[in-house]
Amino acid sequence: MNVVLFEPEIPQNTGNVARTCAATGTALHLIKPLGFDLSDKYLKRAGLDYWQYLDLTIHENFSDFNETCKPSRLWAVSTRGTKLYTDIEYQAGDYLLFGRETAGLTEELYRDLPLLRIPMREDIRSINLSNSVALVLFEALRQTGFEKLS
Repeated sequence: MNVVLFEPEIPQNTGNVARTCAATGTALHLIKPLGFDLSDKYLKRAGLDYWQYLDLTIHENFSDFNETCKPSRLWAVSTRGTKLYTDIEYQAGDYLLFGRETAGLTEELYRDLPLLRIPMREDIRSINLSNSVALVLFEALRQTGFEKLS
């Protein structure tokens, strides 16, 4: 599996996502611009001592990500999603895209990508980014048999 963070802004969220990715053997892709420096102490603290286990790739922009990875299956997770994240069949190698904490994805990406959603109350704006990644990633991993995980 692959987790993709589009222009993440909060270092603690990215650190928590990095820790989850390291623990599950999931590749993490960060698409610039980042709202922090990769040496940020909050980022490092949230990831604890798992950075050495992380498969991390930094992309200059979404086009660079697309050209480098050529994802055949890219699922965007958004409050604008029309399909529940539990209603699709994930496959090994899928890419799970999550937007900025404050602004989500771009209008172009909303228009061009299949959008999944996490169900929640209508009067709540969103679930924390790192929690959203964990929910969707673990569903995808469950469906694909938790390969290489014990």
